[in-house]
Amino acid sequence: MTKPISLEKTLRPSQSQSLGVREAESWHGPTKLRLRLIGQMSASDENGIVALPRVRKTRAVLAILALAAPRPVLRNQITALLWSTRESEQARASLRQSVHELQDMCVTIGLPLLRTGRQHLQLDIDQVWVDVHAIAHATSAQADLLDLVQGGVLEDLTGLDPAFDQWLATETRTVHTTAGNLAALVLEQQSEPAKIIAAARRLVAISPTHEAGWRRLMQAYGDAGERAAAIEAFEQCVQSLSLIARTQPSNETMTLATAIRDGTANAAPVVAAVPPGTSPHIPHNGSGRGSRRGVWLGVAAFRATDPQDEATVSVGLAEEITTALARFRWINLIAPGSIAALAHEPTGQTERWRALDLDFLLDGTIQRSGGMLDGGQIRVTVRLIDMREGCEVIWSRRFDRAAAGLFTLQDEIAAETAAQVDPELIMHESKRIAARPMQDPTAYELMLRAIPAIYRLVEPAYSEAGRMLALAAERAPDSATLHAWWACWYAFLVGQGWAADPEAAIQKAGSLAERAVALDPACARALSIAGYVRGFVLHRDIAETIALHERALVLNPNMPFAWAVSALAHTYAGDHETAVAYALQARRLSPFDPHGFFFDNALMVPSLLLGDFDTVVAAGRRSLGLNPAMSSTCKGLLSALGHLGRPDEAKAVLAQLLQIEPRFTLASAAARSPLRREADRATYLDGLRLAGLR
Repeated sequence: MTKPISLEKTLRPSQSQSLGVREAESWHGPTKLRLRLIGQMSASDENGIVALPRVRKTRAVLAILALAAPRPVLRNQITALLWSTRESEQARASLRQSVHELQDMCVTIGLPLLRTGRQHLQLDIDQVWVDVHAIAHATSAQADLLDLVQGGVLEDLTGLDPAFDQWLATETRTVHTTAGNLAALVLEQQSEPAKIIAAARRLVAISPTHEAGWRRLMQAYGDAGERAAAIEAFEQCVQSLSLIARTQPSNETMTLATAIRDGTANAAPVVAAVPPGTSPHIPHNGSGRGSRRGVWLGVAAFRATDPQDEATVSVGLAEEITTALARFRWINLIAPGSIAALAHEPTGQTERWRALDLDFLLDGTIQRSGGMLDGGQIRVTVRLIDMREGCEVIWSRRFDRAAAGLFTLQDEIAAETAAQVDPELIMHESKRIAARPMQDPTAYELMLRAIPAIYRLVEPAYSEAGRMLALAAERAPDSATLHAWWACWYAFLVGQGWAADPEAAIQKAGSLAERAVALDPACARALSIAGYVRGFVLHRDIAETIALHERALVLNPNMPFAWAVSALAHTYAGDHETAVAYALQARRLSPFDPHGFFFDNALMVPSLLLGDFDTVVAAGRRSLGLNPAMSSTCKGLLSALGHLGRPDEAKAVLAQLLQIEPRFTLASAAARSPLRREADRATYLDGLRLAGLR
């Protein structure tokens, strides 16, 4: 008998996955099986090697479930990857046989790993350590995990199916991108030549085209007096860029190589020496942070009233928050260890603080009553400080939690902090940039000026936002985040019924979304928006759409928007219970989100189709209170009021809807509905008809 799926485990992937990382080197606790998916697939338990299923496709099923865990995977998603050329019934039969083989393996090793359902399969990740998950959730203190990245994902399972091979290529790129980002962060934290050399070699081994990593390696060898090794590193850089990226080194790299050969490497504009305990720093006047997109945020170790918390909760929580925030690609981070040396200096007021060149600082305090094991309470206060505006506090939040369960406490607070800091940073930066004269703005500035208008949905500002995003894309054609926001703009344009040429707008939204994913397959925001466009605008294959959303949630489970749009995709497919759970997760992560009306909108649709009309009305009223201009909110609320038989309220909502979208009718509602099941479409349309829509 399979165990019931825990809602808590379903909604908190980071919790169980990070636990797997902590148990990576030991066999005590819940970890009973270790799966290696990078390179050749293998498994082991506390007694040694575990025999994997003989059939390669059965091993592939296990790998797919392991990579998606703890979330369930649709059966037809697996068959589409492994039996794409077979008839659907034959493919389903082959999958059933593979599931039986996996269950036999579970019995052999004494673990109830598989949870099976009519539509889904799920792996019990609480008892499994997976190398890919360990790397995805690793911090800079766990840099040794990077040594696992040797080769591609499941190299021994290539050739099973063309669709599976394509999926493997994407997974491999994602793993290498994630590992490369961590390796770059570790490198940034080093200041001694020997440690720089080790970290840089690890980085370029994972990402051979990471030119900045090669430069750090060259400079470190030069600083250590090893000119021959520095020149050899340059030659390896040239070879890697030529063979892999089909390009040549930049002028900056060439200048450094010339300086090393001439014996003047110290004159090269690379990285200045820094005080002990701080990160290598490039000031805002060169090719360093000043020209990079995004903001620079430092996370300080939290101040604790109890010395025991200072050594445990404080440091661990700051590291977890750093890891959670690192999933947002536009946020550049300075880790807690780099700020520790400045803990006793006035915040932002000394030369060493100014040398860090931070835009924002996140710090906090920890207070505890009682012990960790006797029912005590912990209060954590977090605040976000703008370091450029006189250390102004722009956001704060207080978390009260039971003291028991240190790892759970850290995971929860880190996830909610990251989820709430991201939109606050976006809105704060948008306001700051909007207050400036608009004189030759950068692509980044244009994007931030446009984002608030996307959510306000008010003309003429909305049309102006589209023009700014178009100009920004001309200036930064390689920005995945920018193209994702532009795709979102087109998706909302279609949803509001404002597109002069709906078909052209639909196609533009699709092409921009695909471009964003191609530019950065590991960008969760791009994947989420691409999934939203596919499901809501293009009405593409819903299993593929859900898979895209699931990938986004693996990459960043702390993004409320990703949970909300994934909820919509699940309800389009008819899985309304999962959709409700995902929509509630978005609200739980960020209960006071400035864009919370969208989360309520995501809750309304599945609640309507479950017949929970009172919840639809309550969520609809909340959503319209925050943003009265979103037409889809009016549509869901109108349908619920129609089913409830409340004509007076329906009349007012209908008038509001037609003011936003004057040409909206039952016919256009039917044509544009993304709902896949006829019964769901009938429920939605019947409610609109009962409410008076013609």
